Amino acid sequence: MPGVTPDDAPLLADLMPWSVAPPRLGRGWPTAPDTASLKARWRALLKAEGPDREALFAPTRSRTLASAVPQLPGRSGGTGRLARESGPCPEPVRVLAAPFDEQWLLPDHRLIDSARPELWRVADDHQVFVVEQSVTPEPSGPLLLASPVLPLTPPHGPRIGRVRPLYRRPGGQEPNLAPGLPEHLAERLGTDPVDPLDVLAWFLVAARPGPRGIEVPLTTDPETWDHGVGLGRRTLWLMRRNGDRPKLPGGRRPYVRAPFPSRPLELRYDPGEEALLIDEGRISPVPAEAWDFHVGGVRALQEWFARRTEPAEPGTLEAVRPTTWPQPWTSELLELITVLALLAELRPSQAALTIQRPITPAMLREAGVLPVPDTTRRPASVLDHHEEGPEGQFTLL
Repeated sequence: MPGVTPDDAPLLADLMPWSVAPPRLGRGWPTAPDTASLKARWRALLKAEGPDREALFAPTRSRTLASAVPQLPGRSGGTGRLARESGPCPEPVRVLAAPFDEQWLLPDHRLIDSARPELWRVADDHQVFVVEQSVTPEPSGPLLLASPVLPLTPPHGPRIGRVRPLYRRPGGQEPNLAPGLPEHLAERLGTDPVDPLDVLAWFLVAARPGPRGIEVPLTTDPETWDHGVGLGRRTLWLMRRNGDRPKLPGGRRPYVRAPFPSRPLELRYDPGEEALLIDEGRISPVPAEAWDFHVGGVRALQEWFARRTEPAEPGTLEAVRPTTWPQPWTSELLELITVLALLAELRPSQAALTIQRPITPAMLREAGVLPVPDTTRRPASVLDHHEEGPEGQFTLL
């Protein structure tokens, strides 16, 4: 990114001070690409008794059938010990199981080793979770992801870093930004008040790896700011979408040209035909940029496919899955191809973003924006109601 030296850029950790490690399940079976499998797994767990139930559950040091834990904030999962559980399946919720891979989760605290309740308390329709990708000497793919649903630590594949919610309170209240940053940007840019979503949009395109962590150059040049925010808003829309379906450049959309087998095993790419080959099935057009899109050093499409087709150990709850390829997975794959292609299309413009008239950390310190108070690095107190504790006991925290 021309025009900026390493000392010019503040750290993301200072600009979005509150961060949390992503939830870690400790077992794979509470997540799945479809809800029917999760409900069938829950029934299989409750049908088993004694040692059989324990083996299916896959206990860890953090969670066993005897664990007594509070309810997940905002969820209705039980709090009694799983050893004697006989109730209905918790209603699955959408989560980001891995980069660019939304799946479903059984939101039951007893199933999750490290649930990070502070994230669940602020997860709503207004929230955007910023997900850091691992910073490597030669990073590939986006450094930051934006997700409308709660991100999890992937069970395998590329690891993710810290999760930084855009808002510290439910309802889109209290942006998780350095106090005074939006006002300082507005003053230096000579613009109206800066929306937190515009600040996030800038972060998505300007973030870069640095020796001390992820850096985010800032600017006082209105034209540079508007251009970067425009690119970032497009990036943010592609990562969230909110039910809208994007199209490839020229209005094209990938289609299934030859049907998939009932249980596909292999994924290949034909660059000459711009086709994704799933055994004898075929999808086209698939731009090469979508096929080559990497996150954390791995190809996003291959990882997405592998998580739906890799064999599961017989007799485990992970083995309870669709016997044939479900049609909704095809629709999700077609949309993912489009999203990756459009994100790749934005890369040259992002790489060419030149930071004119940068705002340095020294300037932010002089303006009183930095250093941030220690309280901004901790979760806000959002508890104004009872949360159910272990064994159904209510506590007010």
